[in-house]
Amino acid sequence: MKAVDLDYAQAPRPAVVFGCLMPAPWLGALAGLLLAIGPVDGLPDRFAPLALAAVHALALGMLLPVMVGALFQMMPVVARVSVSGSRFASPFIALCGATVACGLAVGFLGLGPQGFRWAAVAALFLALVAGLLLAAGRRVERVDATTRTLAGIGVPLLVTVAAGMALAGMLGGMWTLPLHKILPLHVAWGLGGWLAALVSGVSAKVLPMFWQARRLHRRVAGALPWLHWLPLAVFSVALAVNPSGLWAVGALLVWLALVVVLATSMLIAVLRARRRHDQHWLLWIVAIASMLLAAILTFLILLWPGDMPAATAWWIGVLAMVGGGVLPITAMLGKIVPFLVWLHLRRLLPLRARVPVMQEIISPARQRRQAGLMLAAYGALLALPVAPGPMARVGGVLFALACAWLGMQLLGAMRCMLAMRRQGGLPPRLPDTSIE
Repeated sequence: MKAVDLDYAQAPRPAVVFGCLMPAPWLGALAGLLLAIGPVDGLPDRFAPLALAAVHALALGMLLPVMVGALFQMMPVVARVSVSGSRFASPFIALCGATVACGLAVGFLGLGPQGFRWAAVAALFLALVAGLLLAAGRRVERVDATTRTLAGIGVPLLVTVAAGMALAGMLGGMWTLPLHKILPLHVAWGLGGWLAALVSGVSAKVLPMFWQARRLHRRVAGALPWLHWLPLAVFSVALAVNPSGLWAVGALLVWLALVVVLATSMLIAVLRARRRHDQHWLLWIVAIASMLLAAILTFLILLWPGDMPAATAWWIGVLAMVGGGVLPITAMLGKIVPFLVWLHLRRLLPLRARVPVMQEIISPARQRRQAGLMLAAYGALLALPVAPGPMARVGGVLFALACAWLGMQLLGAMRCMLAMRRQGGLPPRLPDTSIE
């Protein structure tokens, strides 16, 4: 398989990427606070109003901006293809995601159907962003798992956003659509086609590069991203033709079985990584194990829906969204942001100027403590079915603190970069981003 060299000379301006990344932890903190102070009636049911509001706040406020910002960086560096319009779209992606999430929260929490209408209209901008990624992807040379994922990632985002807009408009009374067809499409392509495909596709390059892990087996890597998208495409067609037929369930079962194989291969690779002392190595172990467990539980609930505990759907959602989404994103932010700061300073300042190493930009010890707090929040969210009221408060507060701490670390990295630029390369006194 042909390898792709990274071309950092093609990297976009730091503002393009940081405009997406910097607000995300703070919006994640707001999602945690929403869970902590919102009405817990109906929890842990996945259709409880607070559960729906919190999961969309997390997906749209934290996960989406980080994932799109990473694509704005990886498209030029990995695939040598710039995303046209990214410079102008970047400052508004987090804002738009927060606006849509806010509208949905208003609707889900029973404060008025107009929130769903606002969300449906505001999501048009997210559809535009998906179109920008899709247009850029058409120019990507598909030579490995990562570039193939980059080439087509605009499609699952567009499907997810379009289905979400359809659902929001329906809940807002704007039109009538078959809920039993649109909702599974939205969930399957959001969690599988967008989140799981992007995390696994990016991991194929990031894990060997940052954690010195073995590359995925060539057959597993060669199946990405079609391992996700082909079964989901069959599921979508079957859903449209006969939602209650065996083809739709069969396609999902095939996809879940393939995810189990993928996650097992990734888990073995990370367990054998050379940089097991790294502060974020444990996050990747838990993240991949979460992906594996979520796939197994979903597989079982499709086969024996009546025999699973009532809280299974809650656990699957937390495993997928927090374990499979927030944990790897936290780990990647801890590596990518200091590296981008270092890269920008090295390119900007004279060769004689001293540029701080990545460990000075964000302290590994503080990253390790923040990762521990995030894992504690994750554990509390998984334990929510035991005592929904108290654990929603505890888990929400811990998650908000972990996200805020991550946000403080990113702000510290930005302050370091700005101080170095002003002083022309003289090492500044690095800011303290710890929580006492």
